[in-house]
Amino acid sequence: MKIQFLRNATLIIEVGEHVVLVDPMLADKGELPSFSFFRHKPKRNPLVPLPENAGESLAKVTSALITHCQRGHTDHLDREGEKLLAGRNIATYCRKEDAGYLGKRHIDARPLETGRRSPFLGGHIMPVPARHGHGWIAGLMGPGVGYVIDFPGEPSLYIAGDTVLTADVRRVLVKLTPDIAIVAAGNASVDIGKPILMSLDEVMEFAQLAPGKVVANHLEALNHCPVTRSQVATAAHAAGLGDKMTIPEDGEWIDFGGLSGRVTG
Repeated sequence: MKIQFLRNATLIIEVGEHVVLVDPMLADKGELPSFSFFRHKPKRNPLVPLPENAGESLAKVTSALITHCQRGHTDHLDREGEKLLAGRNIATYCRKEDAGYLGKRHIDARPLETGRRSPFLGGHIMPVPARHGHGWIAGLMGPGVGYVIDFPGEPSLYIAGDTVLTADVRRVLVKLTPDIAIVAAGNASVDIGKPILMSLDEVMEFAQLAPGKVVANHLEALNHCPVTRSQVATAAHAAGLGDKMTIPEDGEWIDFGGLSGRVTG
């Protein structure tokens, strides 16, 4: 298994003949509005362009996976992402409640039942509830999911999605023991309410609970995500987690082939 971290939460999973695009935000730098105007300095998003190697990778995509896409979450599916998925008729797996939204955009939506393990590209996938914020703001942000994915002979993967640290997240880490766990570490917040992603302390607890490798993403691409790669790295080293946590640069490929594959259940 190889994973390329394009930008923010957008990544590509390559396993054999399958090339899976996750949460495509493909707009050029500054094409999306600011996500905060008072709490954080207003800047148009994304803050950075796609990496130079993105085009080559996107041309190979065979399927897609969306964690959440309604209520204005263009950092996980924007118009350019919609154009790619619809224009190439790419099979797009999503939580059941998002299938109608995607279908209206002429995207080939493949709905998945949250909490149910289903066949997926020769392996299996299970959507896991994600809570997009602390307190009442989570209701405004709307529900989403993370995904636990396993392929035969490959390391198991948990994409936590946009979530704070919940009982569901802890259960996946402790009970399903994924070999790789990807956490959204940018500590995003909008102009009202509490943060809508994990704090640095929660990210470190996530990493402590995770049995295998932890990868931090959702960093340095959006104006409402103040946490930097450097801050995550400093916190990880202070917590004795420096060897366990990886913080990729935009466009970076990581080969996880050396990890022993085990099937989650």
